[in-house]
Amino acid sequence: MSAAAAPPTNFNAEEADNFQDIEKQFAVKVVQHMETYWSILEKVPGTKLRLTKFDDDIYKHFRNEFPDFDPKATINEDHMKSKEGKEKWRKFIAEYEQTIDDYNFGTMIRANAKDEYSQEGTIFAVRMQFYAIEIVRNREGLNDWVYEQAHAKDE
Repeated sequence: MSAAAAPPTNFNAEEADNFQDIEKQFAVKVVQHMETYWSILEKVPGTKLRLTKFDDDIYKHFRNEFPDFDPKATINEDHMKSKEGKEKWRKFIAEYEQTIDDYNFGTMIRANAKDEYSQEGTIFAVRMQFYAIEIVRNREGLNDWVYEQAHAKDE
């Protein structure tokens, strides 16, 4: 992993131009990530899927840090992005800075494991939030329905 270059000392994020091409490229990457993940879930049951070589550690760490997280429930985005929620997530995510590539790259998470990706049912998050939540969903069998649905006509 290479370290990102520091912004110029006179850089002011509040006054920076919003470059549409960069936003479009980012959006394309996020959509590709969603499509790729969905395609994998259609080919492999979530319970048999490994997202990283650290899945076991991420699962244990997440369950330890977020003991009240119910993977069957719809994620409360307001709670997740509240001051308290952000701080708790920031602490969790920081532990993966040296081990997970693109750990803080933006992506999308389905608000509920029962649903496909949709405009209303999707939350913007960072890659480590995606990994943590999807690893729990996969381990606990909540994403297997995607594979079963994709293969229903095979039987």
